[in-house]
Amino acid sequence: MPALLKTGSLKTRIVWAVVLILMCLAPLVSTEFRLSLLAKFLALAILAIGLDLIWGYGGVLSLGHGVFFGLGGYAMAMYLKLQASGAAIPDFMGWSGLSGLPWFWEPFRFFPAALFLGIAIPALLAFVLGWFTFRNRITGVYFTILTQALVLIAVTLFVGKQEWTGGTNGITGYQAIFGFTLHSAGTTIVLYYITLAILVLAYLLCRRMVNSRFGQVLEAARDGENRVRFLGYDPAGYKTLAFALSGALAGMAGMLFVLQVGIISPSIMGIVPSIEMVLWVALGGRGTLIGAVIGAVMLNTAKTGISEAYPEGWLFVVGGLFVTVVLFMPNGIVGVYRNIARILQRRGESSHVQAASEKRKVFGASGDTGR
Repeated sequence: MPALLKTGSLKTRIVWAVVLILMCLAPLVSTEFRLSLLAKFLALAILAIGLDLIWGYGGVLSLGHGVFFGLGGYAMAMYLKLQASGAAIPDFMGWSGLSGLPWFWEPFRFFPAALFLGIAIPALLAFVLGWFTFRNRITGVYFTILTQALVLIAVTLFVGKQEWTGGTNGITGYQAIFGFTLHSAGTTIVLYYITLAILVLAYLLCRRMVNSRFGQVLEAARDGENRVRFLGYDPAGYKTLAFALSGALAGMAGMLFVLQVGIISPSIMGIVPSIEMVLWVALGGRGTLIGAVIGAVMLNTAKTGISEAYPEGWLFVVGGLFVTVVLFMPNGIVGVYRNIARILQRRGESSHVQAASEKRKVFGASGDTGR
C-alpha cells in the first residue's frame, strides 16, 4: 500500500508539472483577451487559496473576503489613478467638491507604499477581527454573520464617501503602469506571468504551512478546539494568524485583479461576490488548496461563458451549484477524484490478489500431479 500511495503521489506531481508547463505556454496560443481573462481567474485563485486556508483547514467560514479583496484592489487603483492624474487631484474628487487630495491618499503616490498597504491593510483588518472574535470564542455561524456585517459596513462606507472612493462608480480611468499601457499585448503577457508566479508561490507557502506543525494544530482546532486547548495550545492565536494570512492573500489578489480589469468598485466587495468565493472553494474541494485553485478557475470560466450566452442565467447556475455541492459533492471535485482513485486502487489490489491466488492454485495442482 505505501508503495502504491507513493506512486500515486508521483503521478499527481507529474500531472501538475505538466499543467504548469501548459500554463506557461498559454501566451503562445491564447488571444490577448483570453489571456487577460485567464490571468484574472488566476488572481482570483490566489484569494481562493487563502479562503481555503482559513475555512478548509481552520474550519472558519468567512463571508467577508470580498472586503479584503476590495481593499487590495482599491490600494492599487489609488496608485494608478494618482499616476494618471499627475499633479491634479482625481477627477471624481473635483466633481464632489474637493479642492485637495485627502491625507490618506498621499502614501499611494508611491508604488512600494501602495503594494505594502494593499497587503498590510487587509491583513491587519483580518488580524484585528480574528483577534477579538477568536479570543472570545466566537466561531461558527456567529463569526460568519460578523463577516457579512463587515461586508455591509464596508460597502456602505465606500459608496457613501464618494469624494474619497468614487462612490458606486469606483475608481477607473487609468491606462498605464510604469509608463506601459495596461492593455497592450506585451503588458498583458508580463502581468499574466507575474500573476501565475504569485499563485504558485502562494500555493507553495500555504502547502508548507498546512504540512507543518502550524497546520496540524490548525486542523486539530478545527476538529476539536477544546482538546487542543487542553493540550496547551492556543487555537485562537493559530486561527488569527491564518485569518490574517488569508486576508493578505485576498489583498494581493485584489491588486492583481485591478491590473487585469482596470476598475474597482464597491460592488466587487458585496455579499454576492463573497458567497461566490466560498463556492469556488466548496466546488473544488475545501481542505485541499489545489481544489481551491481548480474551483476558482473552472467556476469563473463557466461564469464568463454562461454570461456571454445567457446574461441572466448565471445566478440560477450559482444556486444549482450550491445545491449540487451540498447534496452530492461535499468534498468537491478533488474529493470525487480521490474517491474514484481509491476505488480503482482497490480494484487493482483485488485483481492482483485474485491473480496470485489463481497462480498458487495452478502451481499447487501441478505439484500434486507430479507426486
